Amino acid sequence: MSTIVEKTATLSARKPLIDRINWVRAAPWLYTLAMFAAWELLVLALDMPPTILPSPTRVFQAILQYWSPIWKNSLQTLYTTTLGFILAVVAGLGIGLFIGWSKTIYAGLYPLMIGFNAIPKVALVPILVIWFGIGTVPAVLTAFLISFFPIVVNVATGLATIEPETEDVLRALGAKKMDIMLKVGVPRSMPYFFGSLKIAITLAFVGSVVSETVASNYGLGNMMSSAQSQFNVPLVFAGLLMLAIEGIAMYALMAWLERRMTGWAHRSTMTN
Repeated sequence: MSTIVEKTATLSARKPLIDRINWVRAAPWLYTLAMFAAWELLVLALDMPPTILPSPTRVFQAILQYWSPIWKNSLQTLYTTTLGFILAVVAGLGIGLFIGWSKTIYAGLYPLMIGFNAIPKVALVPILVIWFGIGTVPAVLTAFLISFFPIVVNVATGLATIEPETEDVLRALGAKKMDIMLKVGVPRSMPYFFGSLKIAITLAFVGSVVSETVASNYGLGNMMSSAQSQFNVPLVFAGLLMLAIEGIAMYALMAWLERRMTGWAHRSTMTN
């Protein structure tokens, strides 16, 4: 047995380095580096002034130069986004279960939800400012309002699409409406629910930044708005880069939760 292991290790060691690289895991980093390299070359080739399009080098210099305010405002944006997202998860799950409980409720409330979602949330920010003043609360509520709709829709869809044949069989076996929902509907809607979290978290960042730009003295949105008024474009791009990093991190966390909690629903894909 030890001889086989040693031979396998020897063959692996003899493989060229390029064959030993996990290209799937390396792809995100390679593509990101390629994007920054192309960006840098484009700025140099077109001789773009920093007030129009700063190079990645200038953006990273701005991050180092303004690291303290960037860090503080990044934490503020992450805080408001996370808080609004948590509220959206709780409310979205509850409302989604309520809407998906009955076809009558689904038919009555779903059009209202669509109409509310069609309203641009930036138009609601002035109303939130009138009610709560500028600061953290409007940012949290904007993140909540813009991110809870995908959760509601996916949970309600998971409940509303239970096969009629399954319901008929369960009713014939003596199951009640509550039993069907708890033992079939809720588990069925969980893949929809955890899948919607990946969409909702990215939308929550949009809501926070929009509100911080209009009605806050803190956060990356306010920082980028102030930098834009001073024509400090590298700092604006530094804020955008920090938003991208936070968004990717939170999306990865939601994707990990999806795999962890609903791996049974994707076992064939995960096997491949």
